[in-house]
Amino acid sequence: QFQLVESGGGLVQPGGSLRLSCVAAGYTLDYASIGWFRQAPGKEREEVACISSTSSYTKYADSVKGRFTISRDNAKNTVYLQMNSLTAEDIGVYYCAQGRSRWVSCDSPRSEFIRWGQGTQVTVSS
Repeated sequence: QFQLVESGGGLVQPGGSLRLSCVAAGYTLDYASIGWFRQAPGKEREEVACISSTSSYTKYADSVKGRFTISRDNAKNTVYLQMNSLTAEDIGVYYCAQGRSRWVSCDSPRSEFIRWGQGTQVTVSS
């Protein structure tokens, strides 16, 4: 079954770092833009970062610019989200999703992103 699987979440102290991974199981995702999204308790899901299929274009939410870095290794079928200087505002469940076709870009509507994973929890606390 084709799916995306997130990992790497956990508990970290304020100012700490985590690296999340998003792996495609059962297929290749080298043609697709991949987005990372998060949902905090009681809040709507928001886009955090996105990367094009060739890594030529990346996009970040204002709240994470300068702290988060999205990257991908198509040979490993994996997209990463390096998160530094974490704060309580970064708490939430982090999901990855892919563009439904090679024509979906990081500027496409969220409805064009599919195969959402189960998410990985990120908690920031001292």
